[in-house]
Amino acid sequence: MPRTAPTDRPLDVAVLVYPGCMGVEAFAMADVLLIANRLAGAGRSAPGRAPPFSVRLVTARQEGPVRVAGGHAIHAARLGRTPDVLVIPGLELQLPGEWDDLLAALKPECTVLRRAARLGAALAGVCLGSFLMAEAGLLDRRRATTAWPFAGDFGLRYPQVRVDPDAVIVEDGPALTSGAVSSAFDLSLRLVERRCGARLARATGKLALLHAPRASQQPYTDRSLMPAAATPFAKRAQDWLAARLAEPYRMDALAAALHVSSRTLLRRFRDEAGTTPLAWLQSARMQRAAELLEGSGCAVLEAAHSVGYGDLPTFSRLFTRLRGETPSACRQRHRRPRGVQRA
Repeated sequence: MPRTAPTDRPLDVAVLVYPGCMGVEAFAMADVLLIANRLAGAGRSAPGRAPPFSVRLVTARQEGPVRVAGGHAIHAARLGRTPDVLVIPGLELQLPGEWDDLLAALKPECTVLRRAARLGAALAGVCLGSFLMAEAGLLDRRRATTAWPFAGDFGLRYPQVRVDPDAVIVEDGPALTSGAVSSAFDLSLRLVERRCGARLARATGKLALLHAPRASQQPYTDRSLMPAAATPFAKRAQDWLAARLAEPYRMDALAAALHVSSRTLLRRFRDEAGTTPLAWLQSARMQRAAELLEGSGCAVLEAAHSVGYGDLPTFSRLFTRLRGETPSACRQRHRRPRGVQRA
């Protein structure tokens, strides 16, 4: 957290609510920091000592109710003084690719972000809040992350930002960004740890039943939930590869099926999909293996064979690198505990 308040006063955290933002992300931050405040005060010998955090819900517009995602109203005050940390929740997205209209309607918020950054506030974007930060020009030449289904859109819209689609939290200078909706909890615990230390962060996580901050979004990635590709050449190549998931990869056969040379295949696929056909195929294979391990609880070796890997160590290394956890851990994470029965 680049800017901090003196320890004798609370860290001023302002959560910027705006039309269409995700209310759960705003309140996740506020409520986790409230829990940290309560725990920090437990058993204190110095009554009246200031809590570590002061949290307020603010707006870039007129004070009053703000209609957030789903049409619910949240009361927020004008931002006023510059906070130590300004948190930007993500926005509700109804259709892929509608960024122009959505972000054009949020110019007041972008103006407030630029002013807060200029005056020294740290900015923390949750989920699609990173789009507002980038739209305001505050992530140029910085590393950032966002919700994994929209990392491709993010990279295309903001090529000057170095997007890390797998990270849960990225900190680069005064800018913090985090992954999808529940990463608001990871970001909250990060703030608690920075302000109060690892011990209070662990206690807060235990009381709120939150895992320790996660390192990767990969275990949650599911290509079937991603927005449809708008690039027909790459989509045709992906469909061809997906239909032959367990077959050995042959670039010449894929190129012939698309009636192009291997060099043209690589160039066009990379331009449209941002990766190589082989890298996409490996990711798709690991996605399918994860689905088998999660859904049917099949053995790791069986999952490996189903996606074309006869060598278990090779499969396990690739799965761990691309999914952020071992195949066994993935399988175990989705097993029902003993004594838990289906309704």
